[in-house]
Amino acid sequence: MNRTNTLRRLSLALPFLLLLSPLHPVQAQDNSGKRVRTGWSLGALPDVAYETDLGFKYGAIVNLFNYGDGSIYPNYYHTIYAEAARTTTNYNLFRLNYDSKYLIPNHRLNVDLTYTTDQLFDFYGFNGFEAVIHPEWTDPNDAAYISRAFYKLHGNMFRFAADLQGNIYGNVFWNAGLGILDYRISSVDTERLNRRKDDDERLPDTALLYDRYVSHGLISQAEKDGGFHPYLHAGISYDSRDRLQNPPHGIYADAFLSWFGAFGKLKDYNHLTANITWRQYFSLVPDRLTLAYRLGSQLSLAGRTPFYLNTYLNQLFLQRVTYEGLGGGNSVRGLLRHRINADGFAFANVELRLRLFDFHLGKENFYVGLTPFMDAGMVLQEHALDGSLYDDTDPLWQQNFDLLADLHSLHLAAGIGLKVAMNENFVLSVDWAHAIDPQDAFGNSLYIKVGYLF
Repeated sequence: MNRTNTLRRLSLALPFLLLLSPLHPVQAQDNSGKRVRTGWSLGALPDVAYETDLGFKYGAIVNLFNYGDGSIYPNYYHTIYAEAARTTTNYNLFRLNYDSKYLIPNHRLNVDLTYTTDQLFDFYGFNGFEAVIHPEWTDPNDAAYISRAFYKLHGNMFRFAADLQGNIYGNVFWNAGLGILDYRISSVDTERLNRRKDDDERLPDTALLYDRYVSHGLISQAEKDGGFHPYLHAGISYDSRDRLQNPPHGIYADAFLSWFGAFGKLKDYNHLTANITWRQYFSLVPDRLTLAYRLGSQLSLAGRTPFYLNTYLNQLFLQRVTYEGLGGGNSVRGLLRHRINADGFAFANVELRLRLFDFHLGKENFYVGLTPFMDAGMVLQEHALDGSLYDDTDPLWQQNFDLLADLHSLHLAAGIGLKVAMNENFVLSVDWAHAIDPQDAFGNSLYIKVGYLF
């Protein structure tokens, strides 16, 4: 999809950010003289999303906020997020999310229901730089071409999550939640993708990387088809932010444990993971310039983790459709989606958030911002390779691995983002990113989506 056409669609969609109909009159200003929002505010965004990994997204996003009498603006009493979309790479998503600190007094409740189907789910092997990427194998114009889908598999995900937070003392909170993750994995259905395609666009019928990992035992027979995993998590968090979206100052930190169940042929894949996250925000110029950074890690403490759950970054509160671990627009921008697939990993994001100017359209408050950033990821615990790495009958097999690679070296990317925000909370984000090491990407990356990364 041509990026110029994508940005043109983006500009045409901006009017849909306007409020359709408030339930209460708009309060002109608060005690400091700033204009605030009251009642219900509805942001609707059709046909405005793009990711290098997923292609152009078309569908509808609706974000509903209840600001009540405006006394807590820009915070809100309730928010409902709904999304239904499809991308040009045959990725479909359906999501409904509710978040509030006021439905249950003195508790924050987040409920999420998500279903995705991904006919070209990225799979590049295990352990970061140990898995060698060959772009020429996916280029139809290269003599070494194998398939455009060589680094893909078919992966569907169903997720239900309900998370609750309560106060312990001051800015310290307890957190608990339960949910279901159900992954369905298979090789790419080339016959389906080739329907109504010209001969020069058809995918060849050949073994892909996923198929080779299965046949060599690096992906076990038990885990190769995915599985059903109910989970429980519990932990503690600290939150001194004065708002949830783009706070000018404050700290958010959490530490929690997650237990994932497994049944049937996956009974040996019950496992326990630990997550630690630290986000901090510094106001360098009041209302204009903020330095924000996030540090995090996910570690395996006990049991065996199926490879497909290593592509998922556990969260106490879900604010996005997916949380890749690591690589892609929701974790380490600029890297290939799921580039780092390992049992334990760490990541970092640093952003300088510049608020360029504010303006008003109708009853809504807007601002435009610019955000240079740098992202990084690193393997902490490698995913065990139990199968055979060598095969004399497959001359390409050994080229998939660099067993001398430094698994714990950094995967780095840098870029810049453009933000257009309505009423401080509904944020349209356009991020461009470049991976420092060519092994981490097939080129530059572009992401158009809703919200800040953190």
